[in-house]
Amino acid sequence: MKGILFTKFEEGDKRTPFQKLLDIFMELLQYTNGDPTEALDWLTQLDAQYHLTGDDYGIGDFIEDLKQNGYLKETEETGAYKITAKSEQSIRKRSLDEIFGKLKKTKQGNHHTFKSGQGDELNPETRPYEFGDALEAIDYTGSLKNSFVNHGIDGFTMKQDDLEIHEMDFKTQTSTVLMIDISHSMILYGEDRITPAKRVAMALSELITTRYPKDTLDIVVFGNDAWQIEMKDLPYLQVGPYHTNTVAGLELAMDILRRRKNPNKQVFMITDGKPTCLKVGNKYYKNSFGIDSKILNRTLNLAGQMRRLKIPVITFMIANDPYLQSFVRNFTEVNNGKAFYSSLDGLGQFIFEDYERNKRKRVR
Repeated sequence: MKGILFTKFEEGDKRTPFQKLLDIFMELLQYTNGDPTEALDWLTQLDAQYHLTGDDYGIGDFIEDLKQNGYLKETEETGAYKITAKSEQSIRKRSLDEIFGKLKKTKQGNHHTFKSGQGDELNPETRPYEFGDALEAIDYTGSLKNSFVNHGIDGFTMKQDDLEIHEMDFKTQTSTVLMIDISHSMILYGEDRITPAKRVAMALSELITTRYPKDTLDIVVFGNDAWQIEMKDLPYLQVGPYHTNTVAGLELAMDILRRRKNPNKQVFMITDGKPTCLKVGNKYYKNSFGIDSKILNRTLNLAGQMRRLKIPVITFMIANDPYLQSFVRNFTEVNNGKAFYSSLDGLGQFIFEDYERNKRKRVR
């Protein structure tokens, strides 16, 4: 549990003992890869150290309440504990609230695309009224100001030339593939990088399914190979003894997006290292020492293919090595995508803001 700080409950907390323990239990599940037995063991140790419970309510009572409230179940064969779909959704919602809940929604950004039709949201920027504009988009404060300036304040007069209209933002339908590096380096050097990556994936999944149901999110993990996982699998995702086959991840992402009908497609890639592996026939070609030109060329070729297909790759590099950042810059230039060199703490904010920005187009 390195890097996690637990303290006593704050005075004045109105939550029930069950609700207080549930918050900690859900947090622990993210570090135990969805293993409730290990999470309950950690919770019991924390209770012994920090006195989380009292004589009236103990960990045993909490376990019974977890089962009664549909968060925990026992297998009939062995009696082992498993979390339920309700717990999986609760973890996703918790991740969404933690990562995105405190971010202020912004309406700023570049709007290079102009498109006819009704928009989804008012934009702070205004323009003169044109015949056919929606009445609900009128900026009444600006229109009144124009009226007083143009006609004086002695008698109220408003003409069409006085009216101002808010620009409208149109939220485009988007298909996104989120690629998560699960190579061994994601837990090397005493730093847990996979848990923040999982947390971001869970938050993004919950955001899209609840707020943008017409969007699609597919999740791809890549190590020696790449494969697709479901949203419900995210709490259980673990790092393996893998190298980094970025090519396999990108190829799978391309295949998925070819089948999606949405006009806007993008790939978010969370990684902490360079590509070190290729699959050639039935064998793996591996080289962890520096950047191998054979692996690099295949990766850059794919970046160029995705550019021609108009699929930008937004890379989130959670490592500070200069030569790794040099690889990301090269890859980004070939793909005409974007790159962020993010800390683990800022990863969720970067992804959220970029997802929102990529969805927004100007409607006149």
